[in-house]
Amino acid sequence: MTTGSRQRSQAPDQSDRLRFFRNLDQGARDSIVAAATSVSRARGARLFRQGAAAQSFYVLQQGRVKLTQLTPDGQLALLRLVVPGEAFGGIAALGQRTYPVSAEVAEDCVALSWNGGTMDRLLRAHPQLAINYIELLTERLHDMQSRYEELATEQVEQRLARMLLRLVQRAGRRVESGVLVDVRLSRQELAEMTGTSLFTVSRILNRWQEAGVIRLSRQRVLVRQPHGLVSIAESLPAQADSDGQPL
Repeated sequence: MTTGSRQRSQAPDQSDRLRFFRNLDQGARDSIVAAATSVSRARGARLFRQGAAAQSFYVLQQGRVKLTQLTPDGQLALLRLVVPGEAFGGIAALGQRTYPVSAEVAEDCVALSWNGGTMDRLLRAHPQLAINYIELLTERLHDMQSRYEELATEQVEQRLARMLLRLVQRAGRRVESGVLVDVRLSRQELAEMTGTSLFTVSRILNRWQEAGVIRLSRQRVLVRQPHGLVSIAESLPAQADSDGQPL
């Protein structure tokens, strides 16, 4: 598909694996997908920018998208990595508002897209879709509240363990030797999502690999001992890091 192309979606059967369509009958799925536009973008492109008018709502089918936010002090914070099956840009369905984040393509992607007016009509026509939408917003709000709480109260190693466990839940694929987080993920991105330094994340990941908890390969993480990550996330004793940050 040509980079930046937009075309009417011709593959409603793909909706089976998209969470936004759960509990909808096939007829409803067909009509919702028929109202969408298929959007493809290459790595490095932006689907929308922070502060721009919120015009479109997206469900990712292929690839990976980073949601980032520019803080008042000029720092760029990575808030979420969107993986296939997840929705983003949901504020566009709420009327005339601006995007609170930017959406940058981290891996060539294909997404379904609806403009705000179309999504408003669909939500009114399909009560189950509206329920799914409310659940999406509630889940994102809970996720952000949890991350703020973790940044304020937890040690770096706990936060990193929780982040990997979330990714296991969202993008994990069971393989013979454990659970593969089946998405390209750099150490820098993990550092940004956990509010710490690249050095600290690298050191922790290397230690976990030596202990057999994870295995690192080609920007992917294989979790060999999920219970080990749970243990770290829930009950890690307080320790001091060499750079003065808690671990």
